[in-house]
Amino acid sequence: MANIYLWLKALHLVAVIAWMAGLFYLPRLFVYHAERGRGPESAATFKVMERRLYRIIMWPAMVLAWASGAGLVAVLLGSGLAESAWAWIKLVSVIAMTGLHLRLGWHLKQFEADLNRHSGRYFRLINEVPTLLLIVIVAMVVIKPF
Repeated sequence: MANIYLWLKALHLVAVIAWMAGLFYLPRLFVYHAERGRGPESAATFKVMERRLYRIIMWPAMVLAWASGAGLVAVLLGSGLAESAWAWIKLVSVIAMTGLHLRLGWHLKQFEADLNRHSGRYFRLINEVPTLLLIVIVAMVVIKPF
C-alpha cells in the first residue's frame, strides 16, 4: 500500500508542477499577445504557442493532477482526512485553480478569434492568481494549520 501511495504522490507532484508552470506562463503569453501581437505574423506565433501550451501541456497535467489527487485521497480514506479543515481548504483552492484554468481557455478562444478586449495589465493581474492559490495549497498541505 505504501508503494502505491508513494508512486501516486510522485505522479501528483509532477503533474501539479507541469500544470502550475502552464498557469504561470499562459497569462504571461497573453500579456505579450495583448501588447505586442497586433501584427498578423506575431499574432499567429502567439496563437500557436498559447494553443500548444494549453492543450498539450496544461490539460493533460490538470487531468493527471486531479486523477492522482483522487487516488491519494482513496488510499488515505479512513485516515481522518475528510474531517480535516486544511484538506477542504486545499480542495476549494484546487477547484479555484481549475476555474482559472478554464477561464484561461476562454481567453485563448478569444485570442484565436481575434476578439480579445483585455489589456496586458488585466493579464498581469490574472498572472498573480496562481501564485496566491499555490501559497494557500502548499501551506495547507505542509503546515496543516487546521
